[in-house]
Amino acid sequence: MLRIHFGPDDLGRVRLTPGPDPLAEAALSLPVLQNRWMGGIALDGWRHRTQRGLSPLMRPLLELAPAGMGEYLPEAFLHAEDGATTLGESLESVWALPQKVWTAELECALDHRPVPQWFGDLHTADRPAARTVDQAFRSYYDTALAPYWSQVTACVQADRTRRIRTAAEQGVEHLLATLHPTVHWESPVLHVPCMHNEGFHRDFHDVHLAGRGLTLTPSFFWPHPTARAHSADDEAPIDLCYPVALDLTAYQTVLTGPAGRGTGDLVRLTALLGRTRARVLDAVADGGSTAQLARRAGISPASASEHATVLREAGLLTTRRTGPSVRHTLTPLGLALLNGVT
Repeated sequence: MLRIHFGPDDLGRVRLTPGPDPLAEAALSLPVLQNRWMGGIALDGWRHRTQRGLSPLMRPLLELAPAGMGEYLPEAFLHAEDGATTLGESLESVWALPQKVWTAELECALDHRPVPQWFGDLHTADRPAARTVDQAFRSYYDTALAPYWSQVTACVQADRTRRIRTAAEQGVEHLLATLHPTVHWESPVLHVPCMHNEGFHRDFHDVHLAGRGLTLTPSFFWPHPTARAHSADDEAPIDLCYPVALDLTAYQTVLTGPAGRGTGDLVRLTALLGRTRARVLDAVADGGSTAQLARRAGISPASASEHATVLREAGLLTTRRTGPSVRHTLTPLGLALLNGVT
């Protein structure tokens, strides 16, 4: 076990990430794609469909994140800036990282395993290498994650909502105690399995937060709790990534993919919600801003905002504001309604 020791201020510095990061989920899914024992039969269908869609353009990613459970996953691709909701935004934040982060990444990677030669070029602002990895991630995301992203988002947001309610009603210690069946809380220590804990010395089993706090990151694709220390900042919070899907049903619900709603399906949804509101709910399936919903539904932004408000009040979508912009995503109830008409 890795033992994470909480100081007097650390319980007040436990936070949940705002939502799923497309780049982090893509990076975390790569070892799972290559190793059938990670996630088991629950992910077999997704693996088969994704492997059939792989192209030579994506090959660098298989070197970047190999199949072994104990292999090192480059941290730079796992922690986009808060507020990044698209793959493009996450990648932009990665390429803007300072050189000291890439230097630390290279050192950590070499400490764990041999790395491809081009990996060392990423931290020297070698744009050809960065462009290669950027294009590979975009292509891989379109194949492996985009068909399921609205369901992944709904699943992660439902877990996040439940965790926030637990912390509010029963306290942060109960939140930590119920995080995952393999994670145990014995105040003031959180015990995490050492299957794959990055950034710590191989023989190091105790880490003291000492005021740094802990960030909880729910993940759909990564099947085991994993603690990560920041490779270039000893004072940054420890990140604890934990799985939100715990059984076969949870995976199957998300990975069935979009149902492909046809004209007849939308007619039935229209009978329930009305023509325009049905189109708006369908438009939210891929997530997006009010302007994007308006464009997909063929209505004005003002009308899209009005219908989104009604759907939100009915519990069918959630809206998260980041600065001047908002992003709408389906709730599990909205997803069930949308898929239930097929």
